[in-house]
Amino acid sequence: MLYMRLKKVLYWGMGCLLMLLASLTQAGEAEFIAHEQALIKAEFEQKEQIMAAWYAADTQQAVDLMELMLASQLYYHKKEKRLYKVIDASTGAVADRLIDGEPVTITKKRDFKRVSINNYLRTLFLQDIAKAGLTAAEPEQRIAAAEAIVGNTDPDLMATVAGLRAQETNADVQLAFELVLAVANLQSADASQQLAAIETLGDSLQPAALNALKEFLASNPESDLAPIANKAVDSINGKIDFYNGVETLYFGLSLGSVLVLAGIGLAITFGVMGVINMAHGELIMIGAYTTYVIQLLMPNHIGWSLLVAVPAAFVVSGLVGILLERGVIRFLYGRPLETLLATFGISLILQQAVRSIFSPLNRSVETPSWMSGLIEINPLLSLTQSRMYIIVFCLLIFFLLLAIMKRTRLGLQVRAVSQNRNMARAMGVRSEWVDALTFGLGSGVAGIAGVALSQLTNVGPNMGQAYIIDSFMVVVFGGVGNLWGTLVAGLSLGVANKLLEPWAGAVLAKILVLIFIILFIQKRPRGLFPQRGRAAED
Repeated sequence: MLYMRLKKVLYWGMGCLLMLLASLTQAGEAEFIAHEQALIKAEFEQKEQIMAAWYAADTQQAVDLMELMLASQLYYHKKEKRLYKVIDASTGAVADRLIDGEPVTITKKRDFKRVSINNYLRTLFLQDIAKAGLTAAEPEQRIAAAEAIVGNTDPDLMATVAGLRAQETNADVQLAFELVLAVANLQSADASQQLAAIETLGDSLQPAALNALKEFLASNPESDLAPIANKAVDSINGKIDFYNGVETLYFGLSLGSVLVLAGIGLAITFGVMGVINMAHGELIMIGAYTTYVIQLLMPNHIGWSLLVAVPAAFVVSGLVGILLERGVIRFLYGRPLETLLATFGISLILQQAVRSIFSPLNRSVETPSWMSGLIEINPLLSLTQSRMYIIVFCLLIFFLLLAIMKRTRLGLQVRAVSQNRNMARAMGVRSEWVDALTFGLGSGVAGIAGVALSQLTNVGPNMGQAYIIDSFMVVVFGGVGNLWGTLVAGLSLGVANKLLEPWAGAVLAKILVLIFIILFIQKRPRGLFPQRGRAAED
């Protein structure tokens, strides 16, 4: 009996709830229809009051309609007198009825008319949308809403912002609200409020703060607060210059990382064998094309394809390097001019082979999503993630190579051959195999450099030629065969290029760097970190 009574009570409660929901839905629909009919018939002057009432009744619904009107996508059907969302008003397109979301095919274009607004309403709607965003759940939405009303001096809106500022707990949102209030107070007639606003704006990194101070100085050049405002402008400009310098340094380090990756393989082969390998740029190109092929094979896994491409490029370029050493270079040791000419000819052969296989057109390699985007440090400084990954990647490759050279049997034999080839042979080291493996290691690292370069530039048959001269400059400047010298030289040249570019231009900056290296080599022919190697034997 008790179970039956509870069951009846439950059914009765559910029925009451459903009736309440139905009545609320009907009331909401009736209210929507009333506002809808009024908006369709209204002139410009009446639309402000209608949307204000709608905003008070259902803020989100009103904001959605305002956004549609701002986007020129709110229409009404002349006969039905219903509002529609229309993205394309051409015949045959689809219009969505707002009250129930029902899609309707447009059979006659003239049946639909756009709900038009003027500039006054446009400004008003933007303010209302921003005001709604000030109380949004997500901090990012509140910040965006605050940025949208910077410069607004409406007393009611500023009072709302001040109240929200007092209740806000998120530090970033607080700063956004303070910026809105400071820009508004800068136009106040109260000198104390203006002074407080200048102090607040002087500490801000937002571009709107600098613009507001400049406008204040332009309109009040004789004001007693003008010197303080000028000091605030100078402070902001100083911060801008500082963060521009940080950004330039970051770009220089990323360029230097590319130069290190491009030159470090050449430093190994040149240091051990004394071979001037003019085909080194083409080994970089092979690594880049390997990345392109891997992405063709893994079109649905672009994020993983780059991780697969690193070992694949190392193996492919390394094998090409070993074949090059075993097939050509080993017969030319001790004849640097012939080696230079032979490797130059091989570089042309490799370029033509790539043109025949992939065509002469450049190929684009897609950047994975995890490498895309920006790291926003503050409003004045944003760092690209792809460059950050390349810097980290360069350091990983460098320390891995350093460990191989210092901690493995191959590294020990490489160092022995580079210091005294004849003595190493007398101790049982097979120098010819050390040469082949070293050349393969250097070529493989060049292939890895190609993977990194594929994320910065298009992949093409001539891409290696752009880095061969830079690679030799890095190696000679740092010290032939010295890994630490290559790292320091590559990063230094990259930063120097980026520091010179703003006032000298890209081409002249490279020329100035080249002149510096020539003069430096005149004083220190063996580079920054001279290695005890084959030169010592002479």
